[in-house]
Amino acid sequence: MRIRCRRELPYNRSWVGKYFVQNFGCRATQADGAALESQLAAKGLEVAAERMDAELVVLNTCTVTSTADDDVRQTIRRVHRENPTARILVTGCYAQRAPQELAILPGVEWVVGNSHKTQIADLVTLAPESTPYHGNIHVGDIFAQHDFLSAPVEDAAGDRTRPNLKIQDGCNNRCSFCIIPFVRGRSRSLPADQVVAQVRGLAARYREVVLSGINLGRWGREPGSSMRLVGLVRRLLAETDIERLRLSSVEPMDFSDDLLGLMTESPRIARHVHAPLQSGSDKVLRRMHRKYRPRHYADRVLKARAWMPDAAIGADVMVGFPGETDAEFEDSRQFIDNMPFTYLHVFTYSERPGTPAAEVAAQVPIKVRKERNRVLRELAAAKNLAFRESMVGRTLSAVTLHETGTALSGNYLKVELATPRQPNLLVDLQIGGVGHGAASVTEFRGGAGTRACSADTHVGAALLESRDR
Repeated sequence: MRIRCRRELPYNRSWVGKYFVQNFGCRATQADGAALESQLAAKGLEVAAERMDAELVVLNTCTVTSTADDDVRQTIRRVHRENPTARILVTGCYAQRAPQELAILPGVEWVVGNSHKTQIADLVTLAPESTPYHGNIHVGDIFAQHDFLSAPVEDAAGDRTRPNLKIQDGCNNRCSFCIIPFVRGRSRSLPADQVVAQVRGLAARYREVVLSGINLGRWGREPGSSMRLVGLVRRLLAETDIERLRLSSVEPMDFSDDLLGLMTESPRIARHVHAPLQSGSDKVLRRMHRKYRPRHYADRVLKARAWMPDAAIGADVMVGFPGETDAEFEDSRQFIDNMPFTYLHVFTYSERPGTPAAEVAAQVPIKVRKERNRVLRELAAAKNLAFRESMVGRTLSAVTLHETGTALSGNYLKVELATPRQPNLLVDLQIGGVGHGAASVTEFRGGAGTRACSADTHVGAALLESRDR
């Protein structure tokens, strides 16, 4: 897309206002937003407690589903209605995909795609007279993007106990349902020295750090790089004092024997394997253009379970993919039933314009999609509850959360504490029982880019710490 350029003017230091950044969607978007906040603060802008108090409102968007797009447009209208003098800047994945749709909305002064996201702080602090017209669009070729925007996701008060650090962006895969590569660009990695420095700094304040990315397992795969994700994790263990590292979502074939072996050997790595599945049907996986088959996936997951019997094992699963027959869905259900999953993120397929899957004529009826979603959520709930019950009587290492009276175990189980503890401690907890209420899983309505958008959601009824301790 042609970029509208403007004459560079010196920064007018007399215009320093309050800003508010609102993030939509995945961990990667949250990491981008944290970096944007840091850059805006470095320019002298002050963060506003609420959107209503801001002179600059930055909406950092997701476009993984049509519902995500709707949420952004509704928010723009609401911001303009509630705070009509605010200057609205829309950035992120939706801005990269369809900037013209956003530029025409009332109140939008800038639309800045992911291709130009690193320039936002400079753009908004130009002298006001250099921004005379509505709807400035700054979007370019995302596949030419080499910059890396990331900062640990931790709020200003520092009260999050498990900061998320994005160390990889972009994706080289071309799954037929996914728009993410076209709005995030090619896979690129935060340099190892920077990752080590970031984790070293976080280790001084936190017990656990979560490493994330759009396609995390591809960290270090750029031409000329000799280090892979497992080598980076070894460096982090050797060169930082972080007490626990957690890997977010890693594609199944990137869970190499070396990586699984390191997770098995080191008590400082959370026993938590999240490997996107999408479908247990061989035929559906082929139509999705996924790079593995059910037998390959099973090999990785079963090895993870054999080597780490107490590990959390989770997956993203999609129902209602175009052309999915009853028989194919049953193949997927049976495959999932046979795997040692402890939780699922269940997605209902949603058409995403611009993807091959959206052009397929044989779309599955919405009613059928919803019913299949229900079936898998019930199956996952049973697996989740059984896993929790198997932990009763065990002692689990957990980090206490900012949420009063709760902790998260290394194997991804939420625990209700018998005795209140301050947040951000690594403690051993003896499990006395499973909390009241049925275990549950999180339902997601989206259907694309699930590697990027797997939420860090603690599923199921909480375990209870024994009161005998």
